[in-house]
Amino acid sequence: MSQHIVSEPLPDIQEVVTTGQRQFRRFNLNTIGVMTFLFVFTVYFLVPFFWLIVSSTKSQADLFGTFGLWFAPDFNLFTNLQQLFTFNDGIYARWLLNTLLYAGVGAVLGTFFASMAGYALAKYTFRGRNLAFSIILGAILVPATTLALPLYLLMSSVGLTNTYWSVLLPSLVSPFGVYLARIYAAAAVPDELLEAARIDGASEFGTFRIALHLMTPALVTILLFQFVAIWNNYFLPLVMLNDPNLFPITVGLQSWNVTTSNPSSGQTTYNLIVTGALLSSIPLLIGCIILQRFWRSGLGAGSVKG
Repeated sequence: MSQHIVSEPLPDIQEVVTTGQRQFRRFNLNTIGVMTFLFVFTVYFLVPFFWLIVSSTKSQADLFGTFGLWFAPDFNLFTNLQQLFTFNDGIYARWLLNTLLYAGVGAVLGTFFASMAGYALAKYTFRGRNLAFSIILGAILVPATTLALPLYLLMSSVGLTNTYWSVLLPSLVSPFGVYLARIYAAAAVPDELLEAARIDGASEFGTFRIALHLMTPALVTILLFQFVAIWNNYFLPLVMLNDPNLFPITVGLQSWNVTTSNPSSGQTTYNLIVTGALLSSIPLLIGCIILQRFWRSGLGAGSVKG
């Protein structure tokens, strides 16, 4: 009687050695060093935000009487929020809406203008194109704070200081956005596609609309950079505005801080300032979470192009 023994095929020796080497490389000293470095910097950047979350749950007394990196026995977040939106006739809500106006309108229009300028510099040949692009590169290196005084004098000469326009109009200009749009349009928008669209009867604005679809990852990046820059802008509105009803959150919270720091004011609003700062960071987090999928799709599209 014969017996049939069924045996599984032995694994390839080379495959076993290769797998072992891969597992060994996961835990080598270089990997541990890189992961430790990243972990330290992650903690470094997250600790201030964690302190902001913890401090926004404390009362004015607990804010200075308890350990800063842990919660107080009394949870006062909702009380702080209620006081934040009622203090000084609820002006914080006005500051929040102002900031949304400045950042939203400025980011959308600034991105659109940057995309048009970048597309023109990348796809049209005209006299002075390289000179214009060099000037834009130079403008990126100019700190925004150095332009605040010239912009104030310019707005003052046309009577636009202490208005919404004095903050909105300078926010529409983004030299970095033009640079990024120009680089991306040159790399991601084929000239053959635009020529085919023109042959099919598309207008120049129609070809530009086609290019916009291909430039989506760059446009999302410009939009987010513009939104964050305008949202966090402090010096320009500080110079341009003196009406508290026009302040963005950055200038408004600083005005509360100055009032609190003045002993003769008799007001202590540090807990409201901390809570307002936490609340003002939420739109930025939401924007990053929503827009990150466009970056992922853009990277994926670029990886399969031949």
